[in-house]
Amino acid sequence: MTALFLALPTGRLLPETLDRLEQAGIDVRAVRADGRRLIFPPQGENPGFLLVKPADVPVYVEAGCADAGIVGKDVLLETPRNVCELVDLGYGFWRLVVAVPAEKKKCWPGDLPLNLRIATKYPRLAETYFTRRGRAVELIYLHGSLELAPRAGLADGIVDLVATGRTLAANGLVEVEEITRGSARLVANSISFRTKKEALMRLVAKLEETKGRGEGHV
Repeated sequence: MTALFLALPTGRLLPETLDRLEQAGIDVRAVRADGRRLIFPPQGENPGFLLVKPADVPVYVEAGCADAGIVGKDVLLETPRNVCELVDLGYGFWRLVVAVPAEKKKCWPGDLPLNLRIATKYPRLAETYFTRRGRAVELIYLHGSLELAPRAGLADGIVDLVATGRTLAANGLVEVEEITRGSARLVANSISFRTKKEALMRLVAKLEETKGRGEGHV
């Protein structure tokens, strides 16, 4: 039987992803031992791994370079891809919120400028949210730390992911509204889901078992 290839997200999700895979009986020692390699071929029935940026996980899975991948639901919502979402993995929790400088909290939303300037890494989700509220916004797409934008005068507020809120507080920002929330998901290539369904369902079952060892999911 051909082993699966899994696309794994680098960054903050990787450590817990490796822990969960290990708890599911998958050998990830090679990934832990070599922080520079990006591709690890399958070993027997043990899956192979591709290490890619989180936003690229669905791209590799959709293209068939990986049979399945682990990625935050935020990525799936912001940049939809033709992949099969198999299971909520119950970790990597996040909330997408609107935040403004603390001194402007009492002005939200009525007393702020009609044409709000909002800095974000999630323009699709932000635009959908404000459109539904009937609020005109100018979205400023940034790659780096969004917390700087209001303090530097670039934006009136931000739309960003938060976990604890400590980074917002450290930069004088406060949350005023929650847009959505989510966690890490296992996704699969649509063709692999048909041709390797048995192997994928075994993987799903094993990962489902690990959820009881972590926190409850959102």
